[in-house]
Amino acid sequence: MVPLVVRDDGAVAAFLRAHPEIIGGKALSGSYRILNVPEDTVLAVAEELGNTKPDAYSLVTGLLGREALDASGITPIQRQPFLGLRGRGVLLGFIDTGIDYTLDTFRYEDGSSRVAAVWDQTAEGNSPEGYGFGAEYGKEAINEALASPDPYATVPHRDTVGHGTFLASVAGGREDGAAPDAEIVMVKLRSSNPFYREAFLIPPGQDNAFDSADVMQGVEFILEKARELNRPVSVCLSVGTNLSGHDGFTVFEEYLSRVSHRTGVTICAAAGDEGNANHHTSGAIPRAGEVQAIELSVPQSSGDVYLTVLNGAECRLSVSVSSPTGELVGRVPAKNGAVVSEQLIFERTKVEVYYFFPIEGSGAQLTAIKLIGATPGIWTVYAHSDAPGRFDAWLPLTGLSSSPGTRFLAPNPECTVAVPASAAGVITCCAFDSFDRSLYAASSWGPTRLQAPCPDLAAPGVGVTGALPTGTGSMRGTSVAAAITAGACALLLQWGVVERNEPYADTYLARAYLIRGCDRDPGMTYPNPRWG
Repeated sequence: MVPLVVRDDGAVAAFLRAHPEIIGGKALSGSYRILNVPEDTVLAVAEELGNTKPDAYSLVTGLLGREALDASGITPIQRQPFLGLRGRGVLLGFIDTGIDYTLDTFRYEDGSSRVAAVWDQTAEGNSPEGYGFGAEYGKEAINEALASPDPYATVPHRDTVGHGTFLASVAGGREDGAAPDAEIVMVKLRSSNPFYREAFLIPPGQDNAFDSADVMQGVEFILEKARELNRPVSVCLSVGTNLSGHDGFTVFEEYLSRVSHRTGVTICAAAGDEGNANHHTSGAIPRAGEVQAIELSVPQSSGDVYLTVLNGAECRLSVSVSSPTGELVGRVPAKNGAVVSEQLIFERTKVEVYYFFPIEGSGAQLTAIKLIGATPGIWTVYAHSDAPGRFDAWLPLTGLSSSPGTRFLAPNPECTVAVPASAAGVITCCAFDSFDRSLYAASSWGPTRLQAPCPDLAAPGVGVTGALPTGTGSMRGTSVAAAITAGACALLLQWGVVERNEPYADTYLARAYLIRGCDRDPGMTYPNPRWG
């Protein structure tokens, strides 16, 4: 069964009655629904419901890689005796790789747990109501486990990667977290569905690849826990993808934009670590009939290459492809839903071209190009247009490609903020080095593809120390910056919602307060696409 994410305009219930082979999944906030569909009917179901395939598909996402609190301005707030802000009465939510709930940093002084709930999507057991998979562990079960000589016999949840544990400790660790009195809700993501791994050419050994459908369900679970416990919640999102338009119009982005409006909810997203990865390029076609070349370098010992090209509704784009030896796949006419597959004669590479337009919401055109068994060397994709227009092209997120090292020869570091950090409404965090006050070199740049300002702000993200299942360690990246910002939002939610100074505080109010409090370089113009 393959999960599809569809907009539910009221017709889905009747559709499910007419198709008993399809299993209705979780209904999400904002009129979205998960449908579990037999693999051989995925495209037909998406089309029958009026969703273009790339819109209904779940996107495959990957992880986005004490001085920090001082540099962020959190330490002075914690020490202000008249405020006393430490995240009391607030939840911190994470959708990540899990949490080592046995660590002291996630326990109160009496030994009881500060973890309010865990949903382990990879486990079997009592799944959360309405979700149908995974195992939920509540605070009572976790405390019972901590009181036993073998905690994992009672709650067999582990973080084998350490990423989720680290971010939770940075945002809400008892010793050095930004919000040490907040409690934690953790969702451990399961690995991406085999259907999507094959569709997007995800390498077999990449375990840290997750479906956006599962991320959305993780957010929904956290919001439901917040309602159940009657607490405000600060959500940290540290996954992202390049497999879409970076314009806010995917179902993934739309959903987050809608829930970010909720009172007592803040959503912080990592901008991504793609600023110097050479995974984005862009170009313009000034006149109809002209051609622009998109060149990419594929290294030795390569695998498969996945490339997406997005252009606006003002033009129709078609492509031809030239291999390193000069073998040409002729111009493939652009037709919605068209799929062309051609095996090269003198090379082992198979070239596949897919066209989809108009994409729901933006009206844009998405062209996907697969080079299966790509020959090392310089490949050229020629973009042909029937009218003047511009285009953007992306390679997969670092770590989600079976051909690492593949890069554009004319890269553009702008418009590299990953999805869903490109969503309108979320607080998008890039990273800086708190030791020398420089921007983290890999931090993704804005704006979005539609030129909306992005990111919102920069937080410490280099050499930050935190807890790992194996002990204390350090990490760098925009995911760390997002965790610190989520901790700062928890302090704002305590002041605003818990203490009733701003009882209707939400993501928009938190963003405004954080931006107003940011340090600024007098020699720089703000906002800007690197620092926010």
